[in-house]
Amino acid sequence: MNSSASVSLPILLLLAALSSAQAYDFFYFVLQWPGSYCDTKQSCCYPTSGKPAADFGIHGLWPNNNDGSYPSNCDPSSGFDKSKVRGLLSSLQSNWPTLACPSNDGTNFWAHEWEKHGTCAESVFNEYSYFKTALDLKSSLNLLQSLQSAGIQPDGGYYGLKSIKDAIEQGTGYTPYIECNVDGSGNSQLYQVYLCVDSSGSQLIECPIFPRGKCNSQIEFPMF
Repeated sequence: MNSSASVSLPILLLLAALSSAQAYDFFYFVLQWPGSYCDTKQSCCYPTSGKPAADFGIHGLWPNNNDGSYPSNCDPSSGFDKSKVRGLLSSLQSNWPTLACPSNDGTNFWAHEWEKHGTCAESVFNEYSYFKTALDLKSSLNLLQSLQSAGIQPDGGYYGLKSIKDAIEQGTGYTPYIECNVDGSGNSQLYQVYLCVDSSGSQLIECPIFPRGKCNSQIEFPMF
């Protein structure tokens, strides 16, 4: 009996460690406006597939905890394998484009997102289903249409932060968090939109907690 216990204890400890490493309460689903990524002092580079559409692109699907902490890089043995998402590559290029310099095909971006964030939800997703879930979430939303229906256009004009939040909430049914960055002149602009997804990755929920950050009351919605 002692022998059996001594064999099983390391296994139990390993399982407990894995469970702890991958514990999280919900996901942030983060969408990025490409015009704001590019309209900075650092500028941007279009991917090798060409200039992305003037639409919000996926930044990531990030496991997060209700206290604001989050797990990361949970499984170093599970590196990104492009062959596992071969059937999604066209959709990833269109909906999850890279704008980093130097110009590239997006593989580094997707690898970073899987290895830092996706591996922390391996109890729910494998690599393929992680990316497929994010793509499906984006297809179920149309942030740009929600904003345009409220008269908010990516025309370089300035719009009320509350109006932007209200338009997205009206379109999605859930309260967003808006992240701003600044353009080359230091003007606050609409950069990223955070919505929250339950721990199974299956449906949007109201965010238990929002990231910290600050936008001006009037923010620019730059062209792209």
